[in-house]
Amino acid sequence: MAAALVWFRRDLRCFDHAALSHALAHCERVHCAFVFDTEILDGLSERADRRVDFIRASVAELDAELDRMARLAGGAGAGVIVRHGAADREIPALAAELGVSVVFANRDYEPVARARDRRVGQALAAAGIAFERLRDQVIFDTDEILARSGRPFEVFTPYRNAWLRALEPGRLAPFPVRPLAVRLAPKPPGGRVPELAQIGFQATDLASAGITPGMSGGAIQFERFQDRLEDYAARRDFPATEGGSRLSVHLRFGTVSVRGLVAFAWTRGGAGAESWLAELVWREFYQMILWHHPHVVSRSFKPRFDAVRWDDSPEHFAAWCEGRTGYPLVDAAMRQLNTTGFMHNRLRMVAASFLTKDLGIDWRLGERYFAQQLADYDLAANNGGWQWAASTGCDAQPWFRIFNPVAQSRRFDPHGVFIRRFVPELERVPAAGIHAPWLSSTEAQRAAGVLIGRDYPMPCVDHTEARRRTLARFAVAKD
Repeated sequence: MAAALVWFRRDLRCFDHAALSHALAHCERVHCAFVFDTEILDGLSERADRRVDFIRASVAELDAELDRMARLAGGAGAGVIVRHGAADREIPALAAELGVSVVFANRDYEPVARARDRRVGQALAAAGIAFERLRDQVIFDTDEILARSGRPFEVFTPYRNAWLRALEPGRLAPFPVRPLAVRLAPKPPGGRVPELAQIGFQATDLASAGITPGMSGGAIQFERFQDRLEDYAARRDFPATEGGSRLSVHLRFGTVSVRGLVAFAWTRGGAGAESWLAELVWREFYQMILWHHPHVVSRSFKPRFDAVRWDDSPEHFAAWCEGRTGYPLVDAAMRQLNTTGFMHNRLRMVAASFLTKDLGIDWRLGERYFAQQLADYDLAANNGGWQWAASTGCDAQPWFRIFNPVAQSRRFDPHGVFIRRFVPELERVPAAGIHAPWLSSTEAQRAAGVLIGRDYPMPCVDHTEARRRTLARFAVAKD
């Protein structure tokens, strides 16, 4: 084929890239494009959005690296043609303008993205242009991992076992890009990467939030994590320590290669690597669930739980969002989210359980709030995690198992280090009293410089009573 267009979406890198590699291998001239899709951007509530900031910086780095690669290979330079508009109009129009015979893209699994791709495919077909989508952001997709019955798995452990049995080195081989970079086409005039202000957005605090965008940021973060991977299983649940990979935002926007990450964990071995590999498989499990069961976006995975009657309590929901529930670990988690755009994985479960099981509020409200705040927001993982915590999803925590926020605090932040980092009102409270400060005597509170009910809120609900209400709430939908 003479010319192709590679449409970058959530795969902002120019190494080990399925669509780009395939296009370079089969076409004489390859153009690259990215669309700041107004169908997505116009729905964002804040003009200072960390995700848009991350994407814009990552596209700029991708643009520069494609140009460098093309010139090193003897070409005339290259880059990313950037458009700002509705992708289902911009991509067909650009493909026609460039005179390409095929558009390549890596497959997206979200229902809205799939509908958009159908519209793009129809418009391209009407113009006589092919549209090819490839597997890239997961190791196995669509129907590649099924139960013996031929149906999708609904429980994680057998899915993981089948996934690991199917894994072989060829599946993890990187897709080559650099050897054929001379085929990258020069960028036409007018396709420069815009500044944030030009698309209606503002710069954010990515650096102070500890997020470095782009391929370089992903490489730096992965290198740091390799040094502590051995301790991952032992440290991953403790938010006061740097136990996790902090690669979730890079996985979300494809500035790292999932094949490279899985290959590293698979060959490294050991308890830490095996535990981290299981988390990468969880990511694919939720992608698979979303692909086969798109109804989970708005309804319970298990239909019987749609009968659960949630409480309508705007005051409690606001207290949860703002980190003033009176439960220190929950409040620290929410303030970490609001301050940095990140929340530790253990705390995502604690915060979600508290909203649904202690406050009795619909998981969909919490899922939407996380979607607004998380820099690493991924629909499949976010939805899967919320339905797990709310006991409405596949392989979910049983509805009668309810996290005790004080017990979770004592277990995973025993000395209150994380709590003090994000709840400065409790900075002088000793470890023995920081998990349930309302139980401390007035004298102890004065000594710590915080009076509960004045300087820090009393608990907004009693956990024991809330647990009783939750058991009654879910009884109507029990097996």
